[in-house]
Amino acid sequence: MMQFYSHDLYYATSGMDRRSPDRVNEEKIKTALMSNRARFVILSDSENLFELIEGQHHPISFSYCEIADYLDHHPWAFLGMYEETPLFVVDLSELENQVILDGFSQEVAFEDLRRAGPLQQRAQASQMAYARGLMFWHQRHQYCGACGAPTKMTHGGHVRKCTNSECGLEHFPRTDPAVIMLITHGDHCLLGHHSRLKDGMYSTLAGFVEPGETLEDAVRREVFEEAGIRVGKVSYAASQPWPFPTSLMIGFYGEAETTKISFEDDELEDAQWFSRDDLKNFGDQGKRLPSHDSIARSLIEHWIKAA
Repeated sequence: MMQFYSHDLYYATSGMDRRSPDRVNEEKIKTALMSNRARFVILSDSENLFELIEGQHHPISFSYCEIADYLDHHPWAFLGMYEETPLFVVDLSELENQVILDGFSQEVAFEDLRRAGPLQQRAQASQMAYARGLMFWHQRHQYCGACGAPTKMTHGGHVRKCTNSECGLEHFPRTDPAVIMLITHGDHCLLGHHSRLKDGMYSTLAGFVEPGETLEDAVRREVFEEAGIRVGKVSYAASQPWPFPTSLMIGFYGEAETTKISFEDDELEDAQWFSRDDLKNFGDQGKRLPSHDSIARSLIEHWIKAA
């Protein structure tokens, strides 16, 4: 089956050196933070801040001098180096959005990355996704899961440490692995319509990996649970960071052993087998494929081209 490069996908090509060893060195982080080269991207309630130019969303970052007043009172993290530039993220979720917007001379606005991301260059979209995923984790892990005490950020924002001296547990950023798969049978592939999707949109099936389960078995289980199809051979294709909110999408192609569709649960509203010609003329049928920034779309397009 087809395999393609993960770096061809949106949110997967940040071009950054994350400088993981530097995170434990507070002096290095402080020096990078106050550097004339340092740049800061801003988030609020998991939305990225963009500059508006003629109504279009463009990436924007700020210098230390522009952002310094926020750093003592709001969470921030070191993302790494991008072309010799230290890159940081600051989360201003505790402030009213209008207060934030009024604090900058540029015309800026917060926007969901799912809407604005596909319009950006891939490196910039990937950096925004990285920032979004990391700060979402911080928002959801303010307290220790072992003892309930507050946690604090350490290691440049890549660890949360329990403040209870009798516990002191370190917590690390969480990523939830999910399988996403295009199931094929001859010249047809299986796509489903979920209630969460826009009207007329059909996409690949997907689901989270369960404890003690291989990725391949997760593919087979999810497809059977959602569409009643038995899957045999499973082949890896690519993976994509998907911080909406915390997933890593692991893409596969699978070969169906059966073709009769039945709904074992309420995950899907509909599922159908489509030929390559069907997909090339999807719009004429009142249907549409998933967005171009998703690995789901890439799985489908690579399969169409492989004929």
